[in-house]
Amino acid sequence: MPSKVVIIDYGSQVTQLIARRVREAGVYSEIHPCVITAEQVRALEPSAIILSGGPASVGEPDAPALDKGLLDLGTPVLGICYGMQALALTLGGTLEQSRTREYGPADFTFTAASPLWDGLDRSRPSRVWMSHGDTVKTPPPGFSVIGSTATLDVAAMADENRRIYAVQFHPEVHHSEDGDRILRNFLFRIAGLTPDWTMSSFVERVLRETREKVGDGHVICALSGGVDSTVVAVLLHKAIGKRLHCVFVDNGVLRAGEGEEVVNYLREHFDLNLTFVRAQDRFLKLLEGVEDPERKRKIIGHTFIEVFDEEARNISAECGKVEWLAQGTLYPDVIESVSHKGPSAVIKSHHNVGGLPEKMNMKLIEPLRELFKDEVRKVATEIGLPDSITWRHPFPGPGLAIRVVGEVTAARLDILRQADSIVQEELRESGWYRKIWQGFAVLLPLKTVGVMGDGRTYEHVIALRCVDSVDAMTADWARLPAELLERMSRRIINEVKGVNRVVYDISSKPPSTIEWE
Repeated sequence: MPSKVVIIDYGSQVTQLIARRVREAGVYSEIHPCVITAEQVRALEPSAIILSGGPASVGEPDAPALDKGLLDLGTPVLGICYGMQALALTLGGTLEQSRTREYGPADFTFTAASPLWDGLDRSRPSRVWMSHGDTVKTPPPGFSVIGSTATLDVAAMADENRRIYAVQFHPEVHHSEDGDRILRNFLFRIAGLTPDWTMSSFVERVLRETREKVGDGHVICALSGGVDSTVVAVLLHKAIGKRLHCVFVDNGVLRAGEGEEVVNYLREHFDLNLTFVRAQDRFLKLLEGVEDPERKRKIIGHTFIEVFDEEARNISAECGKVEWLAQGTLYPDVIESVSHKGPSAVIKSHHNVGGLPEKMNMKLIEPLRELFKDEVRKVATEIGLPDSITWRHPFPGPGLAIRVVGEVTAARLDILRQADSIVQEELRESGWYRKIWQGFAVLLPLKTVGVMGDGRTYEHVIALRCVDSVDAMTADWARLPAELLERMSRRIINEVKGVNRVVYDISSKPPSTIEWE
């Protein structure tokens, strides 16, 4: 059985980094909310368990708890930050609540030998990253102190017999200089895992599981032309051939010329069953007067499903019943649509996760549901997709509807399409398209005063959003050259009627999201 690390999420902003570091080491990992029970974890058959950090204070009444049964599974456990404190509290240690948080770098001293420190230079302090309030004062019975800092007597502890380890710092962030080695020591030296998570093995598994799941049935694929859905289409085509039926829906909130461009390209380069559905009026009618972004997402998600149901009925009449709907859902979509506390506090409902109706006529196939974006691009390379698709910037399922902040109208969409076309042209011509994760324009729901041709104007504002990221879970604003930003601004104001001001978004994720809605 392949190795699997289950990460229990206590709400840290960098929990996803733990999953990424584990996968980069060649081991499959998945994140589950801290409300998961020990029996549910047992059913997942984990090879190792990692308890994440979190913002809560362990001793508070509403603080997330640790199911003690997790520690009786006989599975190696690593607690990080809050995870260390939860271990201490659960197993009989004592904690000290602090009025102030320790946030930032610290010098960590290795006070005892441990397989967790294998291969590290223990003769000198190691630079680590701290982010905590509470601290462990006394380790639980059976634990020994294996590391400290100038402010913490217990900065790391271990029960070697039970293979339970804990560190107060965050080894998953790049600020912790030995963090990657520490995580790998836990995975390979302590848990004895095998690095068997590769994209080639993933492709083989998807093809095998798809054939087993679908049998002789037919699948309809929601195809957008982006790398995610195109990878899904090509994978499923390899698995079941002509029993895959791809549907591209123009929902009225695509970029300029995108529908025809995508369909023509896919028909020319891939031997796919492909239907082009023009449903612009249908979607825009339902979006009339809607300003709330969650409602937009749900309307678009529900309407997509209605369209796919209709197409499935048409295909069923010709080819036999279509029971399956395939879509390019990624792991970040799943994580952001479900809170670490359960369904109570959601960042945003992705149209293909939280935006789906509760009852559907088709069953879902989501072969990329466990992948981050960069892993999808590795799969794209593995199956031979061209760079033009592999490195295409992400485009959200709700499209321009969530880049027109506020009400979506044909006139406002037209302004945004023109502005966004200029952004895409300038990014490509300057060579910055491949250097950044994503770049686009946003139409804001306000107007400002300007002067054009010696006359007063009162027109729209366009915001430019360009970010650097690896997997979309975290992102930083891209430091584009001033001359490139100036050129974009000048062209948008001069060429797009109705715009007299351009601003640049310099917020990071978190606390902001990449999309504005």
